Amino acid sequence: MAKYLYQRGEGQEQPYWPLGPFKIRLPLVHYPFEQAEFVQAIFLFVVSLGMIPLLEQYLGLPYEVALAYVFICGIGFMLPALLGVPFVPGWITPAIPVVVLYLEGFEPGPEAIQALVALQLLVTLIFIILGVTPIGRLLVEYLPTSLKAGILLGAGIAALLGEIEEGGRLAETPISLIIGGLVVIYMLFSLSFAALQQRSRILTFIGNYGMVPGLFVAIAVAWAIREYPRPDIEWGFTQPSFGEMWNYLPFTVGFPGPEIFLLAIPTAIIAYVIAYGDIIVGTTLIRRVDVDRTDEVVDTDPNRVHLVTGVRNLLHSFFAPYPGLAGPIWTPVTATVAARYAKGRAAMESIFSGAGTFWIAGFLALFLLPLVSAFQPILPIALSLTLIITGYLCIQVGMEQVTTNAERGVAGVMGVVLAVYGAEYAIVVGAVLYLLVERTRLFRRTNGDDETETPDQENRNPREEREASKVEESNQP
Repeated sequence: MAKYLYQRGEGQEQPYWPLGPFKIRLPLVHYPFEQAEFVQAIFLFVVSLGMIPLLEQYLGLPYEVALAYVFICGIGFMLPALLGVPFVPGWITPAIPVVVLYLEGFEPGPEAIQALVALQLLVTLIFIILGVTPIGRLLVEYLPTSLKAGILLGAGIAALLGEIEEGGRLAETPISLIIGGLVVIYMLFSLSFAALQQRSRILTFIGNYGMVPGLFVAIAVAWAIREYPRPDIEWGFTQPSFGEMWNYLPFTVGFPGPEIFLLAIPTAIIAYVIAYGDIIVGTTLIRRVDVDRTDEVVDTDPNRVHLVTGVRNLLHSFFAPYPGLAGPIWTPVTATVAARYAKGRAAMESIFSGAGTFWIAGFLALFLLPLVSAFQPILPIALSLTLIITGYLCIQVGMEQVTTNAERGVAGVMGVVLAVYGAEYAIVVGAVLYLLVERTRLFRRTNGDDETETPDQENRNPREEREASKVEESNQP
C-alpha cells in the first residue's frame, strides 16, 4: 500500500481536513505521489505555457511578465485537489476564441487588462452565486438547445478562423501545424485508431498522452524545415518578473468602470454555459470509474466545484487576468487519470493522488529553465494545436446538439454571428431567431397545424455512433 500519513480504509472516502464547504488534502499527508502522473505533467505542462502568446498579443505583456502570470495560473491549478475536487483543472478552452473576440475591441495594455479583469470578475460572481443556488442549473437546463449549439458552433468557428485567416499561425507555418493537427485529430477522434488501441498496448500507452505525440511531431517538423527556430537551451531556474508584473495588474492600471462590466456580460454568460457543460462531463467521467473502485468513495459535489472554480477566477482577476479564464476541468488529462484509476488501488491509490500529483509536477516544471527555454520558440504551436482541436470538437459537439431544421438554422446563424461579431450580438440574434422560428413552430404544433419534426435517422450506423461517442466523451477539453 502506498505510504502517506492518513491511510484510507476499504470503502471509505480519502482522508481530509474539513474546512467549511472544502475538504483539504495535502500530498504525502492525505495521499501519495503518483509516478505516472508526475511524468506526464513534465511534458504536458508546455500546454500551460501556450497562453503566453495571447498574453503578449492581447494584453501587451513582456515575456517575463507573461511567465509570471503562468506561475499564478499554476497555483490556481493546484487548488482543486487541495480543496476537495477530483478533477484535473484547466482553462475554459472553448471560450478562448470568444474571449479573444471580446479583447480585440480594446487596445493592448491597460485598457485590455481592465476589460479582462471585468470579464473574469463577472465569471467569478457567476460561479459563486449560481453554484450555491439552483439558478445555475436552471439557466443551463432551460437555455434552448439551439442557443447552446450556437455557442459551441460559434466558439469552434472562431477558433479555426483565428488560425487559418491571413496572418494567422496556420497560414504562416502551415506544414508543421497541419501535420501535427492531423496526428492529434487522428489519435483523439479516429475510430480506426480507437480500434487499433484495443489490440496494441503500445498504442494504448501512446494514446493516453492525448495531444502530446501530435505536439512533438509538429515541433519536430517545425525544427526540421525551420518554420520555427531551434531553441537556445539555458540552464538553471526560470526568473519570472513578479516585480514588474505589478505594473500590469488592476491595482496599478486601474479597475474597470461600469461600462466595461456591461460590455463583458454576454461573454461571461457564454463562458459559464461552456464551463457548466465541462462540469457535467467531469462528473460523468468520475462516476463511471467510481463503479470499478469500490474501495474509495469519491465526492463530486458540484457546489464545491463551482466554489473552487470561482476562487481560481478571483485569484486571476486580481493577480493574473487570463484569456483562458479558469475552467473546472482539463478533460483529456482527467480522462487519462480516471482510466488509470479504474485499474485498481495498485495502479492508483486515490483519484486525488492522481489529480493532485499532476499539477504539482506541472507547477514544479515551470521552474526548470532547460524545459521552459526548450519550448519557448514553439509556444505558438502548442496554442494553435489546442485551438484547432477545440474548434474541431466544438463544431462536432454543437452539431450533435441540434436535431431539427429549425434548430440547425438558429444555431448556424448564431454561430456565425458569434464568430464574426462577438458574444453580445450573437445572444441577441440567437434569442430573436429562437422566438421567431422555433417558438412559432412549437405553437403551431400544439394546435395540430404542423407535423412534428423529428431528428434525422437516415444513414446512421448505431455501432459507429456508440464507438464515436466513447472516443468523444473521453477526449473533450
